[in-house]
Amino acid sequence: MSRPSGRSPQLQVVVLPGPAELRRRLPRLLPGILLIGSGAGLVIEARLGVSPYDVFHQGVAARTGLTIGTVVILVGLLVLLAWIPLRQPPGLGTIVNTLCTGLVMDATIGLLPDADRPVLQWPMLLGGILVVSLGTGLYIGAGLGPGPRDGLMTGIAARGHPLWRVRTGLETGALVLGWSLGGDVGVGTLLFALSIGPFGHWFLARLHLGVGGVDPDSRG
Repeated sequence: MSRPSGRSPQLQVVVLPGPAELRRRLPRLLPGILLIGSGAGLVIEARLGVSPYDVFHQGVAARTGLTIGTVVILVGLLVLLAWIPLRQPPGLGTIVNTLCTGLVMDATIGLLPDADRPVLQWPMLLGGILVVSLGTGLYIGAGLGPGPRDGLMTGIAARGHPLWRVRTGLETGALVLGWSLGGDVGVGTLLFALSIGPFGHWFLARLHLGVGGVDPDSRG
């Protein structure tokens, strides 16, 4: 069973994939999740400001003593509860994203050296943004379901609200609340917010899969 994702006219989300579709899609989904988690870890450890959602995750982590990856998982599970009234069906990609991205973030942060000089911070920030963008193209392009935060966004938009307005409202709310809790806001936050959309779209246009073994035109 498949349905339009609402993210792109050509992108299909396979809610109940068969064995053949799983064989095609898992090689994109799993590396995509690894890249998103590791890229987010790079941005966090650059210490120049993090993504709007990670500002919130950082703020909660600072107040609770939990690792940021644990917070990412717990918040993702809570956000999935909001899918129920929106009647958003989760896919395999939704579950993998919710449970694994935070684990990869924590592992990456634990492996990275302290970045206390711009010569280290800027490559980590810029590289992290590109890695997250590539991971986004892979995991969303796999067509096995959006992550909890993306699904919340598209679910609300499906009720008749402009997608850009929903995304702006959700990310701004997370940013403001996270900043009030002590999350890291900086030039990296602005750079991430401005670049993740165009870069993610560029990768997604080239990496998304069609249904039934027939892929759409990837020239985007």
